[in-house]
Amino acid sequence: MLCEHCRERQASIHITQVVNDKRLELNLCTVCYQKEAGKFNLLVQPDFNFHSILAGLLQPEAPEAIQAPVAADACRNCGLTFSDVSKAGQLGCSECYEQFAAALEPVLRRIHGNALHVGKVPRRTGGQVRARKEIEGLRARLQDAIRREAYEEAARLRDEIRRREKDLGREGGES
Repeated sequence: MLCEHCRERQASIHITQVVNDKRLELNLCTVCYQKEAGKFNLLVQPDFNFHSILAGLLQPEAPEAIQAPVAADACRNCGLTFSDVSKAGQLGCSECYEQFAAALEPVLRRIHGNALHVGKVPRRTGGQVRARKEIEGLRARLQDAIRREAYEEAARLRDEIRRREKDLGREGGES
């Protein structure tokens, strides 16, 4: 995509501003962005490099902090080594997550506070996934109610879990 300002260079900076419910989208090259930067109240500098931040997070604070896989261990799929991942701050493919899981888990915990993805589920396609997540939440509430000895609430939650599991079973059988 070409820069919307000079129409000469590739746009590498994409800005979206919403002011008074009006949305402005602008795609600029780094040269035009530096000229126009004063117009935008942005905290990010144009030479901001997300991958270098990730690479820095992959570097252990102390040599023994992260037990990195042996340098000779490379991804079965793309051939990337953990050393390459640490330098680039970027994985080569989805297999890298499995190959380097032990070394990546502490980094993910540091960044996200958890190594398990608990993000949003698409509305159109995630009906069963969302239902399972809701059931997991109800089970956690059930365990809490039992721990607090709130048996009436626990019975209500148990019945709700059973009802939702039955509904989920019907939905899964029809697909």
